[in-house]
Amino acid sequence: MSLVVDASVVAKWFLPEIHSQAAERVLRSRKNLLAPDLVWAEVGSVLWKKVRRNEIAVEEADGIVKDFLRFPLQTYETKALLNTAWDLAKRTAVNVYDALYLALAVGQSCPLVTADRKFYEAIQKHWGSKVLWIENVS
Repeated sequence: MSLVVDASVVAKWFLPEIHSQAAERVLRSRKNLLAPDLVWAEVGSVLWKKVRRNEIAVEEADGIVKDFLRFPLQTYETKALLNTAWDLAKRTAVNVYDALYLALAVGQSCPLVTADRKFYEAIQKHWGSKVLWIENVS
């Protein structure tokens, strides 16, 4: 089975935040983990914000980036997902970045896991069977 994981889940693999233990369970689930290729930049951006806010040291972020690049994550080109993501963004009023994750889940016929409550609530009513809250993944 495959799961699409968004950047809110992936970042928690490396950073001790709320829902980090649930994110680790997803990582250890032995499921095929998928994401649009923008996940690399999104996680990098999260790390950079943490560095700029002095929440983590730049050396720690350097190590996380190196580790992240080795993680078992199958990525898909955003260009191939953009038309579907655009349509989904219009229908659900979420941003196109988030809609790319949903587009991948729809295209791969698998669930999307998120730890972003606002995103989850925005798409759950339309895509309930397609979206999983991080704490509800078994």
